[in-house]
Amino acid sequence: MKPDLSLLLTILTSVEVALPLEYCPTHCLCDSDIYSVSCFGAKYMPVFHSSTREVWLIGTNLPFIPQNAFANLANISRIYISDDDTLNYLERHSFHNLSSVTHIQLTGLKTLSYIDQEAFKDLHNLKYLGITNTGLTSFPGLQNIQSNQEDFILEIVENIFIQVIPANSFTGISENSLTIMLNSNGVKEIQRYAFNGSSLEEVYLHRNLHLERIDEFAFYGVIHGPTHLDLSETQVTSLPSIGMETIEKLQAENTWALKVLPPFQAFLHLQSAELTFPSHCCGLKMLKGWRGDSEAVICNLTRSVLGKLRESSSVLSQRYSGHRIYQHLKGGFGLPVASSTNGNHHNNKPFCPTQQSQNEGLVYAELQTDHLTEGFDFALCNEPPTDGLVCTPLPDALNPCEDVMNQGFLRVLVWVVSLLAISANLLVMFILLTSQQKLSVTRFLMGNLAFADFCMGMYLLLIACVDLYTRSHYYHYAIAWQTGSGCNLAGTLSVFASELSVYTLTLISLQRWHAISYAMRPDKKIRLRYAAVLMLVGWLLCLILALLPVVGVSSYQRVSICLPMDTETIAARAYVVFVLMANVIAFIVVCVCYFHIYCMVHNPQHQSSRSDTSMAKRMAVLIFTNFLCLAPICFSGLSAAFHHPLMTVTDSKV
Repeated sequence: MKPDLSLLLTILTSVEVALPLEYCPTHCLCDSDIYSVSCFGAKYMPVFHSSTREVWLIGTNLPFIPQNAFANLANISRIYISDDDTLNYLERHSFHNLSSVTHIQLTGLKTLSYIDQEAFKDLHNLKYLGITNTGLTSFPGLQNIQSNQEDFILEIVENIFIQVIPANSFTGISENSLTIMLNSNGVKEIQRYAFNGSSLEEVYLHRNLHLERIDEFAFYGVIHGPTHLDLSETQVTSLPSIGMETIEKLQAENTWALKVLPPFQAFLHLQSAELTFPSHCCGLKMLKGWRGDSEAVICNLTRSVLGKLRESSSVLSQRYSGHRIYQHLKGGFGLPVASSTNGNHHNNKPFCPTQQSQNEGLVYAELQTDHLTEGFDFALCNEPPTDGLVCTPLPDALNPCEDVMNQGFLRVLVWVVSLLAISANLLVMFILLTSQQKLSVTRFLMGNLAFADFCMGMYLLLIACVDLYTRSHYYHYAIAWQTGSGCNLAGTLSVFASELSVYTLTLISLQRWHAISYAMRPDKKIRLRYAAVLMLVGWLLCLILALLPVVGVSSYQRVSICLPMDTETIAARAYVVFVLMANVIAFIVVCVCYFHIYCMVHNPQHQSSRSDTSMAKRMAVLIFTNFLCLAPICFSGLSAAFHHPLMTVTDSKV
């Protein structure tokens, strides 16, 4: 019997080997059990063995995927189609009723331009669908997948011709949570209700370089989520306030157009934020510093209303039935503008908006007024941020979490100095222009100095107005101010005024030195036209220096007071060093001139007029007081340019 059993075993083994060879399609490679089939260069859809579990179609030349192409494969779990240069479309039921399939990936199909809305249908066990680097011109209809698997992953990336994500694009894909990866597409707009009817876990929109608009209602109707949103390296200018309350992680790195976030209280569950601008982190961390939403309401009430609340909370309860409070929102930390209309409800919220007026930002809010302010620490509104939220980039030395003028005496001082500088120098210029006396070189130079100081006064007035407008909420306006034309104008005024002032003071010193040195030589006197030429050169030089940061050499956008403090590049560092060294050299020239003047005045052998000597003394006081203000700036600026700052931006404002 043993020889017969051995013979039978040999026959069965040969049959098992022969079957795979018989059923492996042409131009394909099969494994020993026909569980995986890899086909290369096929021009027609191969016929696969019914036991096939994986299909790889690589470098094929298929014009389309026909109906029920995989219908006879009851055990198939994975389908990969890649690098086909002739595949134009997927027919209806191309992937239909495949009960075991879990992964489908289409990649490198650059001629694929159309997918039928029922191409993917009744794939109840599908866990992953990838559509990568295709020629699709519109977002594919995937509503008939009807997967019931947990943590479904949809990856539609590198499809540069898809420009719009329309309404209801993700409805019906899965009845459970979705992770949506839409990176590096050509998307320009996400329309309203785009995510309606879906349960979202993570949404990635990274590197959609042309994405500019996400509709306010894009996340309206979402069943749950998202908890993670990535908008890095896009051109999005604003985020929808609806649908942000469930987000725990927000990424918007290198998103330079996103200058204003929604009202910060829209991010009720935010734990981590990777943003572009430090001021956004200031606002978010300040929100987390509050103990709850009731504090947010109280901190945003006007002082008059707050006083009334302190006087009598019982009167408030009687007057406003249902405990309603009117609050007009102007950004910052007001009440949420929109309620959870997208289907996300949180029972732990102490209040919820119940009515929204037609005026933007005006809402009714339910609020428990019983003992509203009892035990409330009103200093809490000005507390520093807490560490409950991880946010980057952190505020740094150039962008601290503070107002433009962070101290009370600075606010008063900047108004006084700016108004005095403007009025006094206007008076000087008016007198010089209306005077009947002949215009001398000294008077001409004094007029230019008065104009320079007038420009500096205008700069200070502009900074003071911005501080007044953004007081206590500068983080909300920081990006718009620092990256806008207003900051560039302020910085240009500042540099032009300061450098023109230094240049004019140096010319005045040289002119006084020359006048005293050649007091007895009228033929050596500096003529007005020479002085005018020198001042024209000075104007041009100062204007060029002031405009260089506007065109990219250094920048006025790094700090709230709009000074060229950017030293990241070699050109920017060279610019800052040049400007500061020019001021130092000018100071040295002035010192040398007046030291020589002092020696000549006290030299009995030198002949000089009494009027020149008297004027030289008065001008010396004026010039040295001006340089006394500039000297600390020069030295601290030079130290900062070489990354060894002697003071912070906060200190420099003083």
